[in-house]
Amino acid sequence: MTHRHARGFLRGLSLRGRFALLSAVAVSVAIIVAALASYFLVSEQLNNQVNQNVSKIHPLGGRFSATGVAAYDQCLQQSQYSTGLPPGGNPDPGPGGPANPFNQQYVLASGKTCATGDLAVSVSETQKAIAAGTLEAPQLQGVFYDTYSLKGEHVRVYTYTYGDGVAISNIATLSDVDSSLSKLTLWLAVAAVSGVALATMAGLLVARSAVKPVRRLTRAVEHVAKTEDLSIKLPVEGRDEINRLSAAFNKMTKALATSRVRQHQLIADAGHELRTPLTSLRTNVDLLLRSERTGRELPPGRRETMLASVDQQLHELSGLVTDLLELSRGQEGGARRTMRVALHESVGRAIERAKLRGPGLYFDIEVEPWYVQGDPTALDRAVVNLLDNAVKFSPAGGTVMVRLKGGEYAVVDQGPGIDPADLPHVFERFWRSDSARSLPGSGLGLAIVSQVAEESGGKVSLQPAPGGGTVARLWLPGDPGAA
Repeated sequence: MTHRHARGFLRGLSLRGRFALLSAVAVSVAIIVAALASYFLVSEQLNNQVNQNVSKIHPLGGRFSATGVAAYDQCLQQSQYSTGLPPGGNPDPGPGGPANPFNQQYVLASGKTCATGDLAVSVSETQKAIAAGTLEAPQLQGVFYDTYSLKGEHVRVYTYTYGDGVAISNIATLSDVDSSLSKLTLWLAVAAVSGVALATMAGLLVARSAVKPVRRLTRAVEHVAKTEDLSIKLPVEGRDEINRLSAAFNKMTKALATSRVRQHQLIADAGHELRTPLTSLRTNVDLLLRSERTGRELPPGRRETMLASVDQQLHELSGLVTDLLELSRGQEGGARRTMRVALHESVGRAIERAKLRGPGLYFDIEVEPWYVQGDPTALDRAVVNLLDNAVKFSPAGGTVMVRLKGGEYAVVDQGPGIDPADLPHVFERFWRSDSARSLPGSGLGLAIVSQVAEESGGKVSLQPAPGGGTVARLWLPGDPGAA
């Protein structure tokens, strides 16, 4: 299976299937590696043990002559009277010589051999080279190799030089080692297959447990997508990634539900506020049209009054639509265009506008430089709204105090003030106090200021001013701009 096919196969599996497959493969690889390591370690230990034993055997128990030729001749004599030896046995060394548990084979450089037991191997070039001295193999530091005896039995051969053109090969059967390794292979294979099966079942159980919260979250998302029911809540029972995802999902649905409620409330409030000016506007327009169609002249001055009323109502509608658009921008959650804004310049422009709207008022101004990060249009609107309210409620000849220090924009008027009972509601959309219902306005100005303050990381407040009137404070984070 190619890499591309493997990736396609994994994509076709469910998340639970992927978890189960990957965990089973990981555990299976670990089991197989452990089994192979165990096999090779045991095999190495068994072979090392055979090597140690076969390399410690001396010629015929050490009772032969020290010369190689004499030892070979004595081997020939020993073989003549040892025909009654049992298979695999060695001749009795007689008094004074230890028993030799391994078969030995004497090899001359010419290729002639003499075996002391029933295990003998075909003469190899290695044996002849050691006998001739062309292959360095000092006594007890010879050469190991595996081969098969003349009878087909698997044996280990240790060949070393004995001098005078004679090499000795100690021969040990490997039948017990092969049998042990065969049994070990069988048991390791059974253990590996059992381990892989257990790993697969464990992988399925682990995958089922791990994917359960994900499946629950998937069902919840599918339910919301199908029914648009935002009241669903997922249980949060820990601090792992899945529970953090569930908590984030709950926050998201709560925010969406709140946004939906606010949108519905905004539409309802806007409809309520639009009904009165639209009704009045339609009434005046109907009267003017009826007068034109019937040819009846309106009473003197009535036409001008109605046209002035229509003009005023259109201005109110235009301002209300503008305020609604400003509020909807914040409720849509889209990112506003932010930049470094010189708040003191916005305040200066708002003061010039306020002077035109309140020509009989005196403005006490102290403005220091202050720079903030935000939407310049929204910030201009918030600054203007607070100052317009002060102009609207100030008596003729009154004083409006404007301050901008340390990021706090404060506007103080000498108007009637705010009833303490009304303070909790002043930033609500379309809310207007009883004393302000007769004045022009939509009731959205302070709501826009509150929204801008929240988006810019600041805060806004309205409080009764000492000596009467109202003080409005808007604090925005920033810096004076000077080094």
